[in-house]
Amino acid sequence: MKFTYPAIIRKMEDGNYKAVFPDLECCQAEGDSIEEAVEKANEAACDWIYLELSEEDGQLPPVSDERDMDLEEGDIVRNICVNIRFTDGWDE
Repeated sequence: MKFTYPAIIRKMEDGNYKAVFPDLECCQAEGDSIEEAVEKANEAACDWIYLELSEEDGQLPPVSDERDMDLEEGDIVRNICVNIRFTDGWDE
């Protein structure tokens, strides 16, 4: 199954980039570059979604619209697309 959630990528004071998912509670990643932050954000979102869907009553939150996000100057919004293959009880 394919899941897409927006991540806000912000340059930090130390020069690193931090990616935060407004819809996925406590899901974030950091990298030395935007590309690395996006790559690590993809991994973090994949882990978060897989864990949530593994729960007995797991439900994914709705996807935020970029116009509703609290953005600062210089923020970049990237849609992070995650493919998760389920084997037990899930059809793709």
